[in-house]
Amino acid sequence: MKYNLKLSNNTTIVTVLFLSVLACFYLAKQLNSPSVVVLPNLLEKHIQCQTRSVSNSQSFNVHVPVKKLADTLAPKLCSDPVLAKQYGLVNIYWSGNLAEQIDFIAKGLADLTLSKDNVMKALMAESTYSYRSVIGYPEYTAFFISNREKPKLEKAYFLDKKIGLLDYPTSRSGHILPKQTFKSLDIDIDALNIQYVTSHEILREKLSSGELDIIATYWNEEDEAYFSKNYITPTGSNISGSKWYLKMVNDNTELACSLQGLLHQVIKDTGSSYFDSIKQYWQCSVFPYEFLGENV
Repeated sequence: MKYNLKLSNNTTIVTVLFLSVLACFYLAKQLNSPSVVVLPNLLEKHIQCQTRSVSNSQSFNVHVPVKKLADTLAPKLCSDPVLAKQYGLVNIYWSGNLAEQIDFIAKGLADLTLSKDNVMKALMAESTYSYRSVIGYPEYTAFFISNREKPKLEKAYFLDKKIGLLDYPTSRSGHILPKQTFKSLDIDIDALNIQYVTSHEILREKLSSGELDIIATYWNEEDEAYFSKNYITPTGSNISGSKWYLKMVNDNTELACSLQGLLHQVIKDTGSSYFDSIKQYWQCSVFPYEFLGENV
């Protein structure tokens, strides 16, 4: 009887060990499976709409920095006739977090994305996933803007000010350059009264209402109706604008041209003179359509 009990205990231990090893093997397999794509931080920052091709299960995935842009793009992309011939769904994810943007581009998860040249080059996105420029924003100058005085690039000047920056770490005018300025002035960021917002428009609204003393942004000619051009101080010039990139694994020239027109219209609808010199990188007037390159 003692022998049987001992045997039973040994069998139980071996069984438990075997099941534990099997469970670990299965879990490792699931975690390492290339088909599993986990984007937990972006699941709630997501808009989905359907094209007219209701039976098509293919998804066109887009990544943008802010929700306002996602809201504007979703209906236009889903009603685009060329895109509807190829895709049944459009998924638009938004996030200003650079790590999440890099995740989308480095893994080729985004079919269409708004990004910077330096990010795309660092990730070798053009050679790895055949990303091609579709449309690009013009170069610009970044400024500190106040509505009461010309901002001074002095340490003491910023310490008692309410400062507005963009909650978008890849924005040069609204985030990178002002922080570089603070660093060059030997200012501890934590010592400043900084309010982070989600768009350049909100920065302007808060400056105009007196909620902020200084904002970091670019200058529009339209801004002169609300602020004085004498009260702006540059933080950087000849800054390259962002570009829209399309993943061109296939030679999908019709979609590239359709998106170029769609994005151009979206940009023009903002009404800002800054967008008057938008660059288009595709020849779409006569067939065959072709990529003109980025030095147009």
